[in-house]
Amino acid sequence: MHHVKATAPRRLPPTGAFVMLAMATVTIMAAASAPSPIYPLYRERWHFSVTLLTVVFAVYVVGLLAALLTVGSLSDHIGRRPVLVVAFLVAATSTAIFWAANGPAMLVLARLLQGVASGIAMSGLAAGLLDLAPKGRPHLGATLTAVGTSVGMAGGAAGVGLLTAATSRPEGIVFPVLTLMFLALALSSLALPETVAPRSVALLTLRPTIRVDPRARSEFWATMPSTIAGWAATGLYLALIPSLVRDVLRLRFAAAGGLTIAVLYVAVTVGEIWSLRHRTRTATILGAGLMTAGAAILALGLATGSLVEFAAAALAIGLGVGLTFNGNLRAMSAVTSAKTRSQTFAAIYVVSYASLSVPTLAAGLLAPLLGLEATGYALIAFVALLSAGAVTHALLRPSPPRVLPTAARPCRTTVESNDWHNGANRPRAR
Repeated sequence: MHHVKATAPRRLPPTGAFVMLAMATVTIMAAASAPSPIYPLYRERWHFSVTLLTVVFAVYVVGLLAALLTVGSLSDHIGRRPVLVVAFLVAATSTAIFWAANGPAMLVLARLLQGVASGIAMSGLAAGLLDLAPKGRPHLGATLTAVGTSVGMAGGAAGVGLLTAATSRPEGIVFPVLTLMFLALALSSLALPETVAPRSVALLTLRPTIRVDPRARSEFWATMPSTIAGWAATGLYLALIPSLVRDVLRLRFAAAGGLTIAVLYVAVTVGEIWSLRHRTRTATILGAGLMTAGAAILALGLATGSLVEFAAAALAIGLGVGLTFNGNLRAMSAVTSAKTRSQTFAAIYVVSYASLSVPTLAAGLLAPLLGLEATGYALIAFVALLSAGAVTHALLRPSPPRVLPTAARPCRTTVESNDWHNGANRPRAR
């Protein structure tokens, strides 16, 4: 009798898996920015207020934070692969609801599920890219996390922005395409090589917590001022800039709002690449300074009604966000190991997305009282103050050493045996 030999399922090679995770990061971020250029069309079609618009924007963050706080570190326990499969299936569900939406209630549900999907995926994607970074280039994972985020956001906003100029129903094109892409990513994720040895998961694992590796806490708190400033500025662009361009500047070119967001994120990408030439402290000082200048230019553009100044502000703010965001990710990746990486990145994203949504939601509540234009000025002033504070904080903080002190280096004995060629157990230059 011949015995059939069982064979292991075919897995992607490390390079292929690394590329697939980078593409997935771009896709999930493109889906996050895709609704922003359509918001003015939704408001016109269904006659809802700016306040409800900011609620639609904010529920994305509610779902994302809920997922990060409960399952953000789950891929450290059960592996990257199953977590990502679930995330992409939930993302496909959210884009399918966007496709079928017939009123604000369905927009709220779609954005909530989209936030949940992003929250499940983001820390797992970031940790997976660090795990699979090529030998000799340990920072490439952190860089692709940052660059993939900004490229995705720019591509989603620009693509949908151009669609709004070509058709009155752009959602009938973009959301079916995104749904199919997420289903394909879920299927492809089944072939990912696993970089984490599965461990038992108790219900307490899913208790809402924010935890940072104790060895990384000092660096984590040092990155917070610039992180909060950058993400608050991003929230201003994603939630309100398309409406400000349409209703305050009176510009009827439908793609203008989406293209302004795209300029922001192209600049973010350039800033992230530029940050690689600088130490993290220098990147923070440059980045926060550019965000401060950009906020001033944006206020001037709002006062004069100049789209050129809007675009210049997006360029300056985007460069600043890119410099600080990638610098902060590099700083954190240098002081974490594979065993605690996704929970630390989950904590970073919790702060980031709270900064993205809370000021924007507050602006939505103020808009009926102050008007859209005055509310825009208030949020711009808030971003300027935060950015100036981040510059001051970075200047006053002592410059960190180029090599991690021994106490901060991940211990070789704590790195799991299958944390392959990711460089997590080696000290990294800052």
